[in-house]
Amino acid sequence: MIAIQTADVDIGALMTAAKKPGTGAVIVFDGVVRDDGITEMELEAYEEVAVKELEKIADDATRQFGLLHIDIIHRIGRFPVGETILIIVVSAGHRKEAYAGSRFIIEAIKAGVPIWKKELTKDGGRWVPGDHGHGTGHR
Repeated sequence: MIAIQTADVDIGALMTAAKKPGTGAVIVFDGVVRDDGITEMELEAYEEVAVKELEKIADDATRQFGLLHIDIIHRIGRFPVGETILIIVVSAGHRKEAYAGSRFIIEAIKAGVPIWKKELTKDGGRWVPGDHGHGTGHR
């Protein structure tokens, strides 16, 4: 599944679906709102373009790393500290490919998918740039 959505994500169901025949490793990246002195984070996306970019990233990762399954779900809306905002689930025959594919996907998302964040504090908020123009600020 490749999606931009407001709804929460059932990570367990995604992990189960990722276990295709030949799977030897499933990697889950769960990006959460980090407590950097903020109370909430607001995320917006240019959804049509973002989904197309995510699909391209998934296709590239599948080709480069021989991945058997990929889910990328990026949430938009307003979320408190600790809330999941990005889930990446990949499976592959071996852990090396699964880890490399997952890393490739998050770095590609950060490099240019049109998603932006606003960090909200008790004193207001500000839109902040992410790494290379992407807005989730995951590390």
